[in-house]
Amino acid sequence: MPIGYLAIILHTHLPFVKHPEHEEFLEEDWLFEAVTETYIPLIDVYQGLLDDNIDFRITMSLTPPLCEMLVDPLLQDRCARYINKRVELMEREVHHTRNTPFHNTALMYQQRLSKVRYIYEDVYKRNILDAFRKFQSAGKLEIITSAATHGFLPLMLTEDAIHAQVQAGCNNYKKHFGKLPKGFWLPECGYRPGIEAELKKAGVEFFILDTHGILHGSPRPKYGIFAPILCPNGVAVFGRDVESSKQVWSAKDGYPGDWNYREFYRDLGYDADYDYIRPYLHADGVRRNVGIKYYKITGNVPLSDKQPYDPNAAREKAAEHAGNFMFNRQAQARYLSEHLGIKSIIISPYDAELYGHWWFEGPQFLNYLIRKIACDQQELKLITPSEYISENPKAQIVTPSQSTWGDKGYNEVWLNGSNDWIYRHLHKAEERMIELANSYYNAEGDTKRALNLAARELLLAQSSDWAFIMTAGTMAPYAERRTREHISRFITLYEQIKKNQIDLTWLQDIEYKDSIFQEIDFRVYAKLQKL
Repeated sequence: MPIGYLAIILHTHLPFVKHPEHEEFLEEDWLFEAVTETYIPLIDVYQGLLDDNIDFRITMSLTPPLCEMLVDPLLQDRCARYINKRVELMEREVHHTRNTPFHNTALMYQQRLSKVRYIYEDVYKRNILDAFRKFQSAGKLEIITSAATHGFLPLMLTEDAIHAQVQAGCNNYKKHFGKLPKGFWLPECGYRPGIEAELKKAGVEFFILDTHGILHGSPRPKYGIFAPILCPNGVAVFGRDVESSKQVWSAKDGYPGDWNYREFYRDLGYDADYDYIRPYLHADGVRRNVGIKYYKITGNVPLSDKQPYDPNAAREKAAEHAGNFMFNRQAQARYLSEHLGIKSIIISPYDAELYGHWWFEGPQFLNYLIRKIACDQQELKLITPSEYISENPKAQIVTPSQSTWGDKGYNEVWLNGSNDWIYRHLHKAEERMIELANSYYNAEGDTKRALNLAARELLLAQSSDWAFIMTAGTMAPYAERRTREHISRFITLYEQIKKNQIDLTWLQDIEYKDSIFQEIDFRVYAKLQKL
């Protein structure tokens, strides 16, 4: 019997980016990179574990925007084109790197990308949500949801807007997975007291917070972050474990910084001769990353001094780190069992894109870790949050503290001098959307279409990704543009609805571009909907 549990939670999210008005669009590559480098490698790991009868549990939040993009036919076609281009590039690279230190790495990429294409095209017919559904049905994966567009809930003006984000997110989960979710990932782990009321209305049983959201709760939690607490309304809350997070997250001390691992920032898109790499760039011809990287981290040296990557040495290091991670979690479990007298749960949440995209060897690490936990020891067991609640239904009642994850832990990433201008517009749009939903509750026909699109535009404008990108300073013009566009479209719709002068040609064009949430019902913002 285990003395403690480990819950690995992979937060899997991207903002909705789709530009059918362009033949190709740079920011759409965010999805294609994630599919190629993270999602399909994880699917491959899960399938290998199933094939080998290895028992495992993983929790993943698949957010509504991501689910909508993964099933979108246009984006599926463009993702297939992205994968095919890289397979073609690696077929050339295998020949191009002969008699160089990079040949084995080129062969590795060729085999890897060919398998990615096989899984994407042949096994799942471009719909990899089917894969995640399969693993959930097998009892190995728990899929949880998030707010409709990953809107940052603590800074919304009204409870109505929070209700709409939560309810629309849960409705979208039901659309894709055939049932309501048990768990909910608060966007950016952003919490303020009262949000749990909307989760309860939606049937959510648990959510995740950063460490201080639990430890600063009232009253102080008896078991800290190593057992869930219950909000006064009965919704359970799990807190992030600092130690296990640091071992993977930390750029300085974490595993991904090991010198044997692949260097992310040196890419063939910049290293190759321009005429050679030009067919694999966008139409504008600007050099960009193509995802093929031949160098290892090496040390604290300039990119020009990086040494050739050795896939075998990196794989061995991933196995070593998996053993070290398991050893440390076993030690934690023993200590907690001795001092707390409970079967503790260690919550280890990460952005999924860390595994494969940023940390190339991350999926290998997970594969080794899961196999070692299943086969090499008996003290620690993988579990999902809902399984832990089923086994341990009693918990201390605590009101969590307002908190987020991210720098400083209290909203600042999403509210600072770079992005504070967005909120007066978002708040006014909230008020107007609530006004429309109540005034036109029984609308039908084109007015209803316009109201549903207005709800979509507000939700898209509220995506926490735009404020985050503005803070980070990378691609900030795109984030600002998206915020302005959605707010502008919302205002146009508001005025057309109020004047009963709906421009159907323009309406159809925006519906085509912002095709997310075909199931949306604007009444999610109405008072009557919540009675």
